[in-house]
Amino acid sequence: MADIKISNLHKEFGVGDDKVVALENVNLEISGHVFVSIVGPSGCGKSTLLNILSGIETPTSGSLTITQAGAQAAPGYVFQAARLLPWRTVMDNLLFVQADKSSETRARCQKYLDMVQLGDKGDKFPGELSGGMQQRVGIARAFSIEPDVMFMDEPFSHLDAITARSLRRELHSMWAATKKTIVFVTHDVGEAVELSNRILVFAQGGILKDDINVELDFPRDPSDEAVAVAKANVLKKFEELDLLAT
Repeated sequence: MADIKISNLHKEFGVGDDKVVALENVNLEISGHVFVSIVGPSGCGKSTLLNILSGIETPTSGSLTITQAGAQAAPGYVFQAARLLPWRTVMDNLLFVQADKSSETRARCQKYLDMVQLGDKGDKFPGELSGGMQQRVGIARAFSIEPDVMFMDEPFSHLDAITARSLRRELHSMWAATKKTIVFVTHDVGEAVELSNRILVFAQGGILKDDINVELDFPRDPSDEAVAVAKANVLKKFEELDLLAT
């Protein structure tokens, strides 16, 4: 688990007339075993914020700290695509990001393959797996380094609805079992409600408009009435903030 503190975080791209504000003075704290989703219209700075948190981008101004027990927290990252090395086996893809290749490390990698239901696929190559299976490997790889905080950028957006639903269930089981802090970007409000106990709503210009607690028991079935009502309430908030496409 990690503690994230963001103070007056501002990000601009370009200069002069071409300048674009991606994030506008964001102030935010995230702490403990939480699953936080970031939602908002396209171009509102969701992925930019995630990239700054993970160190891929640097802010224009402001500050952030990500710590675990007072020390710098170790991050993990899951991309929209699995980004597996096609010439390496599934197990070798997991071992590629490890500090060593010891039997203990291999056993840890196997544990996370088991958790995503791919325990028997370690000797397969990515090309022999479906898209959903490849994304499972990507998730297992990120968890296998045992980070304090996990950043996930729309990891299910390119998958079909049935596969994405199955992976959401597996991800949530892993979150519950590993006690990680997860920050998850999605364009799907239903997905955010199903997975999260906290939803951050961003508007164009990278403005944090709302911070919503989702107080429903887990696991959540998207067909449950309470989940549907919570989704409707978040969409109503989008409407109130004039964030829905017209």
